[in-house]
Amino acid sequence: MTKKTNTAMRFAKNITKYIMHRGRFSRFIRVLGPGVITGAADDDPSGIATYSQAGAKFGLGFLWLFPIMYPLLLAVQESCSRIGAVTGKGLAAVIKSNYSKKLLAMSVLLVIVANTINIGADLGAMAATTQLFVDIPYGVLAIFYAIFIVLLVIFVNYKKYANILKWLAVALLAYPITAFLVGQDWGEIFRSTFMSMPVINAETVYIMVGILGTTISPYCFFWDTSEIVEEEISHHRLSEAGKVPRLSRRFLRNIRLDNFMGMTLASVTAWFIVIVCASVLFENGVTDINNASDAARALEPLVQGFPYAGLIAKLIFSVGIIGIGLLAIPTLAGSSAYAISEMFGWKEGLYRKFKHAIGFYAIIIIATGVGLLINFIGIDPIQALIFTAVFNGIAAVPLLWMIMKVGNNAEIMGQYKNGVLSNVFVRISFVVMALATLALFYFMATGQ
Repeated sequence: MTKKTNTAMRFAKNITKYIMHRGRFSRFIRVLGPGVITGAADDDPSGIATYSQAGAKFGLGFLWLFPIMYPLLLAVQESCSRIGAVTGKGLAAVIKSNYSKKLLAMSVLLVIVANTINIGADLGAMAATTQLFVDIPYGVLAIFYAIFIVLLVIFVNYKKYANILKWLAVALLAYPITAFLVGQDWGEIFRSTFMSMPVINAETVYIMVGILGTTISPYCFFWDTSEIVEEEISHHRLSEAGKVPRLSRRFLRNIRLDNFMGMTLASVTAWFIVIVCASVLFENGVTDINNASDAARALEPLVQGFPYAGLIAKLIFSVGIIGIGLLAIPTLAGSSAYAISEMFGWKEGLYRKFKHAIGFYAIIIIATGVGLLINFIGIDPIQALIFTAVFNGIAAVPLLWMIMKVGNNAEIMGQYKNGVLSNVFVRISFVVMALATLALFYFMATGQ
């Protein structure tokens, strides 16, 4: 065999390996869907602001919360995904079919109020961030983003829209990169993450409920459940929402992998945001984030030494806030639309055209419009984001109780009801968030 032949064979073998690896990677990317989109939306502007304020105000003092939240978030979202996959219904439709109308109304009301406040705060954050670059009135920018998002949701296929926007979440990698560039005492960071004790007072409990609420969020429960149903429809496992789906082990395994990747992305990014803001802001005496410019300063070390470093840092921060906001607001409005449509039995789903689900899309328009109005009552955008996170933490408590009941109900879930680990972690989620909320109410009532 000639040297040229050997070379050609090696080349062919390498090409074959490349194609096989690329094929595996492509299949892996195709598996990623609702879980990754939910995870990216979980680090919405409200989340970024809350994690940033925690790092700036308390340094590494809240890192202990992340290893506690991570398995809880995984368990809750995996349970929501499985409810959608097994029943072929969204969460509101499942509650409607199996529990009282009062319970359904309370669940839907909670998610609508929480989502509407969140939409308003996210629109405000996007407008305030854009003002770092253009001298356009805050209100005009908020209106522009609200109209732009509604038009995109109505006229653009959401899967294409989300697949483009989820790549904007790459901007959040700026935080881990900055953490390594700044240089960290990783021993101290891991001690703070796994071995530190929390300080309990009114101020820390408020931020703690906010961190819990912006991580384990009500809109994620409804959105993920309904989006799994849409996945089943797109994969022809279900003719339309509410029918009995055709399940397979591989499909359920893919859902679990998608959920794992999405929630891991959300949790690790949040952990790094706190670390960066602790090392860049807290260590330099910036303990309060009052505007978008303050928050963007956390990323300045990433571009230190470059011309216009401050401007570039603001640009990177803005891409993250605006990109995730464009992804998160349709998620928030969509989860409200799913909940209301399922409650009243309307046709719903982003896979439907506007004329086939007018009520569903009308809710998205109304929710975005009402959220927009919040920006015209004089609330500070950054404080609104943190308040939104806290409200989500409070609203999540009764909804977690419902997820716990549904996921463990053999009549609804059959052989796919929660296993031992799922039950343990979903119950712990409910207890942890209930205790945090009670502690917040106690400090508010006593004025301490």
